[in-house]
Amino acid sequence: MLKIKLFADGANLDDMLAAYQGGVVQGFTTNPTLMRRAGVMDYESFAREVLEIIPDRPISFEVFADDFETMYRQALQINTWGENVYVKIPITNTKGESAVPLIKRLVGDGIKLNVTAILTLEQVQATNRVLSPMIPSVVSVFAGRIADTGIDPVPLMTAAAQMLRIESKAELLWASPREVLNVYQADACGCDIITATNDILKKLSMFGKDLDELSRETVQMFYDDARKAGFQIEC
Repeated sequence: MLKIKLFADGANLDDMLAAYQGGVVQGFTTNPTLMRRAGVMDYESFAREVLEIIPDRPISFEVFADDFETMYRQALQINTWGENVYVKIPITNTKGESAVPLIKRLVGDGIKLNVTAILTLEQVQATNRVLSPMIPSVVSVFAGRIADTGIDPVPLMTAAAQMLRIESKAELLWASPREVLNVYQADACGCDIITATNDILKKLSMFGKDLDELSRETVQMFYDDARKAGFQIEC
């Protein structure tokens, strides 16, 4: 039995509603890139529509300014959209300047945060120092992107989970998973949350499936597709 919480990651309203009604996920995350890909034109209108149909699950919406003062004002505004809103703050801006002072300021205002785009243990440490166990917060480490560089993210995620439990009590989120195996890895190393696309959510039903049967089903797929395509080899 998995202890980890599943958060749906995306910005397609129909998919988000289906995930919500399906009862499999415990929360939602999105970001400006996902919104752009989904064709969202009005950020706030989209967010308010989401919150109207999903009023009782944590949902993270991200600031998108690049200077910290504007980020602060955006965060204050996003925070007013709903009680279930977490404000996503990137750990740096595009210049590589740390957002930790901003995070500290927002925590002082009592705002629930999702600190995002973290890829190093040093960034986790710096964030952990300014979060408060009295204010719910999420620390999103992009484990999938770490793995893309050829580095195993599991040791880092294990260390991060231990670190957060000792001080800030923030929830650790395994972001950017690449395959279903990541769900089980994240659960084993102590993460509290993992984001999941629709493809990953669908594949979770394969847990414990007999591999011999899966092999046969794979061959059946190849056979059926070859017939449907009308392939022939003269022999």
